[in-house]
Formats: sequence, C-alpha cells, structure tokens
Amino acid sequence: VQLQASGGGLVQPGGSLRLSCAASGRTFSSYAMGWFRQAPGKEREFVAAISRSGGRTYYADSVKGRFTISRDNVKNMVYLQMNSLKPEDTAVYYCAASGSTWFPPNRYDYWGQGTQVTVSS
Repeated sequence: VQLQASGGGLVQPGGSLRLSCAASGRTFSSYAMGWFRQAPGKEREFVAAISRSGGRTYYADSVKGRFTISRDNVKNMVYLQMNSLKPEDTAVYYCAASGSTWFPPNRYDYWGQGTQVTVSS
C-alpha cells in the first residue's frame, strides 16, 4: 500500500482544515487507517484511527471532539477533518495503514509522507 497525504497549510487559530490521504492498491479496505503527527522537537504521536469498514473510530484525548476521521473505501481515501484548531496542533501529519486485527491497531505497516499543518495568527 502506498499512501499520499495532502491538504496541509497555514490556518488561524479556531480555523479548520481537512487532510486527505490517497491509498494505492486494491486491498485498501483490508487495512485500518490512522493519522499521526510530529511537532518540531517532539516524538510522533497518535491522532486518530478508523477501522476497516469505517464503523469504529478512536481518537487521542487532545483532539477528541475537534477532529473527525473518515474513509471512503470506494475512492481509497481517508480523511481527517480538523476543527477549532489550536497552535499546539501545529505539526507534520502522517497517514498510516495497519494490517493488525486489533482495534485500535497496535502496529502500523505502511506510512505516507507528511503534510505540514501550521496554526498561527
């Protein structure tokens, strides 16, 4: 599976962005998907995950209620809608695919390149 994230940019505090991740391959629906982020000088952290069918989601406490993960298994896409953005959301955001049977996944097997999100006035 190859993953390509897009949609990052500069947004003011309180604003919104939607990240997209396009997946190649015919087995997209076989993978749970996740979003991670890494801020400068910090370790990569989990943001959100969605199950293979899209029926289950899981969020980090820091984004719960503000971010929404979704997927389209026909288009091979996963999305991260980010609302009420804060300066501390500034990071490079990565999408990832997991073949794990656990949910939320305990490992991720494929990673896309990151897309920069900057929240600043």
